Amino acid sequence: MPTAPSPGTARFLKGDRLLGRADFLRVLAQGRRLHTRHFGLTLAPAPAARPRLGLVVTKRLGKAVRRNRVRRLLREFFRRHKDRLPPEDLLIMAKKGASTLDYHQVEEELSRVLLTRVKGRKFD
Repeated sequence: MPTAPSPGTARFLKGDRLLGRADFLRVLAQGRRLHTRHFGLTLAPAPAARPRLGLVVTKRLGKAVRRNRVRRLLREFFRRHKDRLPPEDLLIMAKKGASTLDYHQVEEELSRVLLTRVKGRKFD
């Protein structure tokens, strides 16, 4: 099992990811949904005491280069902000048009929902 990064480092570790189909299905079944213009988000209680990320980027967004770019942008957002996210499993589903965004647009859109709306809620 990977160790937690020391303070001041923000790495995207294997323990930060939703790994199996069972995890994805559990989040979809138990989670609460939030929506933005380019992303659908589902938050569910995490078995671990830290946030974990799962991504769904379908072929509707374009060829592999575009899909991989969207994944990189979403992982970068998570990596930079995981210390401010609630200790829940987060599933992000990219919608049509997400491949045209740059990092700052992704950060603004997700921050508005995850870091402000979710921040005030109590997490069990």
